[in-house]
Amino acid sequence: MSHHITVGVITVSDRAFSGEYEDHGGPALRAACRDYAWDVLAEAVVPDDEERIRHTILSFSRQGCGLVLTTGGTGIAERDVTPEAIRGIMRVEIPGFGEAMRMQSLNITPNAILSRSLAAIVGRSLVIALPGKPSGAVECLGFIKEAVPHTVKLAVGMPTSC
Repeated sequence: MSHHITVGVITVSDRAFSGEYEDHGGPALRAACRDYAWDVLAEAVVPDDEERIRHTILSFSRQGCGLVLTTGGTGIAERDVTPEAIRGIMRVEIPGFGEAMRMQSLNITPNAILSRSLAAIVGRSLVIALPGKPSGAVECLGFIKEAVPHTVKLAVGMPTSC
């Protein structure tokens, strides 16, 4: 029996937060989660601000989201602070997720090498920072989705049989 996965989706974007443009990343990830039969429990749009990102991740983790997906802020612009926000509260980083996402994205665009996408354990949640472009976020999640259920089980402290 597969473990029930509850998800929090966070769009990190100054412009979407201010209403300058509509958030497409969050809805795209929500649709992908639905396709994987994962339950989206909570959603938020936050500005590119480390404290706001951290607060929202911790809040979603406390609400019982075994998986927290962020979209945005993983590039190298001055306002791209999502990886720093996560590293400030994580227990452990899981480099394989970021490596796999970048490796497979390089087949699609040479600029994937600039991505700082990552995964980490925060509290009892697996947090995955995905690119801000909706298609890139969904693609990257697709590249690593097979490893998510087992990792979430470990994060929430459930017994696993390998």
